[in-house]
Amino acid sequence: MVALDRSNLHGESEEAGFDVRLLLAIIRGNSILITTIILGSLAIAIVMTMLTTPRYTASTTVQIDNQTAQVLGKAANEDTNSSDTTSAGDTERFLQTQMDILNSRALATRVAERLNLVGNPAFYAAMGARAPAPGKARRKLEEETLRLLLNNETGALPRNSRLATITFTATDPGMAAKIANTWAQEFIQANLQRRYDSSAYARDFISGQLAEAKAKLEKSERDLNGYARAAGLIKTRDPGNSGDGEAGTTPNSVTMASLLQQNAAANAAEQNRILAEQRWQSVSRSNLLTAPEVLTNPTISSLMIERAKVAADLQSERSRHLEDYPSVQKLKAQEATINHQINDVAKSVRDSIKQQYDAAMNAEQSLKQQVTDLKGASLAEQDRSVEYNLLARDADTNRSLYENLLQRYKELSAAAGITASNISIIDTADNPIEPSAPKLMRNLAIAFLAGVVLAALVVTVRHQTDDSVRVPEDIERKLGVPLLGVIPVTNEEVPLAELQDPKSPFSEGYHSLRNSLMFSTPHGLPKTLLVTSSQPAEGKSTSSFAIAQGIAKLGRSVVLIDVDMRRPSLHGALGTANKIGLSSLLTRQHQIVEALVPTPIENLTAMTSGPIPPSPTDLLSSEVMKELLHDLSERFDVVVLDSPPVLGLADAPLLSTMVEGVVMIIQADRGRRGSLKSSLHRLRGIKANILGGVLTMFDASKATNRYSEYYGYDYYQYRESEKA
Repeated sequence: MVALDRSNLHGESEEAGFDVRLLLAIIRGNSILITTIILGSLAIAIVMTMLTTPRYTASTTVQIDNQTAQVLGKAANEDTNSSDTTSAGDTERFLQTQMDILNSRALATRVAERLNLVGNPAFYAAMGARAPAPGKARRKLEEETLRLLLNNETGALPRNSRLATITFTATDPGMAAKIANTWAQEFIQANLQRRYDSSAYARDFISGQLAEAKAKLEKSERDLNGYARAAGLIKTRDPGNSGDGEAGTTPNSVTMASLLQQNAAANAAEQNRILAEQRWQSVSRSNLLTAPEVLTNPTISSLMIERAKVAADLQSERSRHLEDYPSVQKLKAQEATINHQINDVAKSVRDSIKQQYDAAMNAEQSLKQQVTDLKGASLAEQDRSVEYNLLARDADTNRSLYENLLQRYKELSAAAGITASNISIIDTADNPIEPSAPKLMRNLAIAFLAGVVLAALVVTVRHQTDDSVRVPEDIERKLGVPLLGVIPVTNEEVPLAELQDPKSPFSEGYHSLRNSLMFSTPHGLPKTLLVTSSQPAEGKSTSSFAIAQGIAKLGRSVVLIDVDMRRPSLHGALGTANKIGLSSLLTRQHQIVEALVPTPIENLTAMTSGPIPPSPTDLLSSEVMKELLHDLSERFDVVVLDSPPVLGLADAPLLSTMVEGVVMIIQADRGRRGSLKSSLHRLRGIKANILGGVLTMFDASKATNRYSEYYGYDYYQYRESEKA
């Protein structure tokens, strides 16, 4: 309930999952670090810009048409070495291929050879590189030259455009323009060379393949005709259908055609037989006069109408005369005659259905026998046609290959001299006037963005790894536990002395904590309450006493137990001896009434730790401790336990399983290095009921540069009224 109340204080921004005020507070808290990182990035950018040698970039624009080299074209009127790509995907792949060629190592080699750049001192000076040492191997010089060319050349093709831009960057503007123009020229020359080489190779290759295909075609035709004559097969062979009865084709054999027709007829006869059989079974298995075929017969219908009329007349006569009366006897005879006629007609209908069924059965058997005979004849013919089909397919393949090669050879021969290029230069490169790099403003913008990103990363890592609790909101954000109260820092050496002043901010903080505890469980104030902390000296004992005192002032009986049997402090605060206490009860040396110590505060009773035992953990984990807590909860309304710290000891985790609720005392602005989260993890691991956390020693004046709703915590205080 407390957690829900505290969450409502953060406003709509937190409910939306993003708190702008928290972000601004984090920036304010790390403003010096952020400013230092950004200014350092800008300083580095300025220094690097001043030390960088100016470089110039020259650009040449070329147009690339969507044409691709092909060995086999589709029509004689097409360009012999290229055809327009039709789909968008093909066009995109073609243009990407051309760009890969433009940026290839082979094209860089052509440029280096054209301008004689290998080992040229002027080229190395223009590239800002040291001249090669005398006597260096030719291979190494070529590799270094190509590396400089490829690293400083860029070929780019904008989307939805065929105008590619070739740029080259160097410290000498004249050298940059010269290499950019030469690169474009060599790109065109390399494309023409590939087209010519592919056309010449295609003609030579197709010429040799054409003679071989012609010889294969002649031989396959002779073999096919010879086998057909020897096997006695006469077929109408279609070059596009060389199979015999293949799926999806028209049969080229009388036997196969007959088989298909008889098979279709047999299937139809089988369907007719099934229908006739169903009708016969329907008539033979049911009452004859209830069969649908009998009831729908016109003769039966008229006889039934006549029988109904006679029955009506008979009933009328019987109502007036006896059974032996002539008119009654006459009507009874008519009714018997009609019933006999109905039975005769129904039997004739049933016999007709039986005859239809027998006829359908005979037709089906006859057609299936014919299909069986035709299957044998067709299989025998197929056995003789296997070799024929193989030879026919071979002849058709050879004929198709020969015709395609002949057509393509004619196309290549007719267009052998066409060498038109699909690449043309649109804009040539001029000597650049202004340097392209370095640009101070661009470098500063990049450095500023890099500094912002770096600062954000550093601040994020610092914020995520910082588990110190500095403001009350950190308890919920970092620890995931509800905030029960905030206790301001006090200037008194003895905090308990300031606790006696009900108007002090110190007392007000504990009053607020007491009110939060009143609604911390479904039934209100817990009967047994454990007060602990992650480390010593966080205000745990003072808070335990303040909580017990605040509840006692509400009129409820409270007992405060000092369960820290390693460093007890309650007897010193009360000014009493520590001879009889909790350890005395756990060792069964004294009774409960002997260990209870009255206090000046009404309704508040104390129990000191007693003599320090050799093993406090063993005593606290015993069944006697559970029985003691049960007895005290019966005697008092609330039992408050002042526990030792969680980290490094087993006392607090053991006791947390015996009480209804645990209150975590957390000192503000104390470095922990993960100890607080580790303590909470230990308590959650044993299913302890953590009611929430209490932030002690909070100085609101130190939290003004952080996001906190408690920045003015000490602003509103009691003061004496002033006279006018």
